[in-house]
Amino acid sequence: MTAPHTAPVVVITGGSAGVGRACAEAFARDGWDVAILARGEDRLEDTKDAVEALGRRALAVPCDVADAEAVLDAADRVEADLGPIDCWVNDAMATEFAAFVDTAPAEFQRVVDVTLMGQVHGVMAALKHMRRRGSGSIILVGSALAYRGIPLQAPYCAAKHAVRGFADSLRAELLHEGSAIRITEVHLPGLNTPQFSWARARTDGEPRPVPPVYQPEAAARAILRAAHERPRELWVGRATAKIILGAMLAPAYLDRMMAEQVVAQQQSRAPHGDRPDNLRSPAPGPYAAHGRFDDEAEEWAAVIDPDQIRRTAGFALGAVAVGAAALGLARALKGDGRRRGRQRFGRGGRRRLW
Repeated sequence: MTAPHTAPVVVITGGSAGVGRACAEAFARDGWDVAILARGEDRLEDTKDAVEALGRRALAVPCDVADAEAVLDAADRVEADLGPIDCWVNDAMATEFAAFVDTAPAEFQRVVDVTLMGQVHGVMAALKHMRRRGSGSIILVGSALAYRGIPLQAPYCAAKHAVRGFADSLRAELLHEGSAIRITEVHLPGLNTPQFSWARARTDGEPRPVPPVYQPEAAARAILRAAHERPRELWVGRATAKIILGAMLAPAYLDRMMAEQVVAQQQSRAPHGDRPDNLRSPAPGPYAAHGRFDDEAEEWAAVIDPDQIRRTAGFALGAVAVGAAALGLARALKGDGRRRGRQRFGRGGRRRLW
């Protein structure tokens, strides 16, 4: 049965594996038609089949998000085949696990081209269509590492930091226009995705996520929530909140902690062997949403809207300020009453002038 064309349309970059694959299925279950952009054609078709099995229309577009023209052309095709784009999810990423001194300039550039410029190109493509209608939602998939860089992933951390600055500029420009288009950043924790099996690595052990580790469906639920509620930002997982707040409050402490602990925490005890990586081309294999850490990954993660925390903190501070002002006023009035009493009845019952 063909789904009605009145369903909302979402585009998901990097939608054939990991968080993107989990998002494709989550949006389909929620009644969205789904377009998936990724490089690996076999996995694209597998994701397309999964979306259609859930009763929604799907479009698979082979595309390298580092190629601006390819992304713009993909958006045109989505609009022609599925209809107006209501939400664009920028999830595609690339990383390399290596010390900065062991990273080649071309490798650093490639990570930035995918992880930063891929998001820039996605926003350009989405706005090309959304601005004509004056509506839409763009979700930039970020990371706790957008606030705090860690060792062995300097290019990825640099790119995610840049995405956050880009989002701030873009959000302000859209507000200046009076646009109804909304920009949301969803910052993720360590996830059980295939990236640790196919990322380029120059480490002793096989790359792994820093614990605690969450299933990609936890991230997908947060991204779907962002599509509906359109907040400014969401933090997924308690570890994300701790890292972001720690980066704000105790950066020097985090420097030492990262140096002492996080290099080891990003490597398993299994030696790193030769294997294909996906930095330049898709890695072969039947990868889907999950990686190899199912035995330790948590199904659910807390999702925090920091604006709600700020509002709650503001109300609390306001209540404290009002209470302090009321106490000060009460003390002042009490003191004024004593002064008036002394003024009327000075020593000997005489009227005093002070």
